[in-house]
Amino acid sequence: MSKHIALSLLLAIILLGSCTRKAVPTKSGATTKRPVPEAVRATNVEFRFLSAKGKAQFDYQGNQQAANINVRIRKDSVIWISASLIGLEGVRAYITRDSVQVLDKLHREYYAGDYAYLSKRLNVPVNFDMLQALLLGNYLPPLDPATEPKVATENSMQRVNYEQVGLLVQQLIELGKARVQQLTVEDPATQNKVTVDYTDFRVLERAPQSFAYNTLLQIQQGQNKPTTATLSYRTVDVDKERLQFPFSIPKGYARKK
Repeated sequence: MSKHIALSLLLAIILLGSCTRKAVPTKSGATTKRPVPEAVRATNVEFRFLSAKGKAQFDYQGNQQAANINVRIRKDSVIWISASLIGLEGVRAYITRDSVQVLDKLHREYYAGDYAYLSKRLNVPVNFDMLQALLLGNYLPPLDPATEPKVATENSMQRVNYEQVGLLVQQLIELGKARVQQLTVEDPATQNKVTVDYTDFRVLERAPQSFAYNTLLQIQQGQNKPTTATLSYRTVDVDKERLQFPFSIPKGYARKK
């Protein structure tokens, strides 16, 4: 697993990477959660603890890589991600409302910082609620609570649009499932574009709600070949057990600046 692929485990799947022109100051843990607006017909996944196992596949400029992936979430509190190749763990991420930590075991490195630092470094506005929504396929509200989305219904699909930080954000919601089917974030100035498609919806065993077992993320930067990341889950469980989120930095690991 190359360094780029290892970093992509965290960045390519759960961030709106490489689309913004400027960074936006964000408060690390002070995000105020907002309910889905009444006009938006999306239903979010509800749970206390969620665990999912499957495979992540990446394609970066023709460099293809696959890894087994394990995701654990304590709702609104912790996101834990582990990826492994041939049974050996290569990357582990531990994300809370005010911190992001990533352990790269293959290169004996780690990243640790808050959202303000991460947003500045990646030139992407990031907060915990955004990462959680992208992983779950939940409705993604505007960063600014004062922003009013434009909502339109076209046959069996609802289209929700808003603008933030000079970006155009669009979400497509299938009315029958009441779930987000596609998220698109586009920068008109650079024509950079991020598209996330959610498919293979199944009803969860322990809760009568629909979950996307397949997520496809595509990052288009100008005329370059798109970078893609696919998450295909084998199992998804909610509230089956109280989950653990083990994370520690071994001695001798270098901190990534």
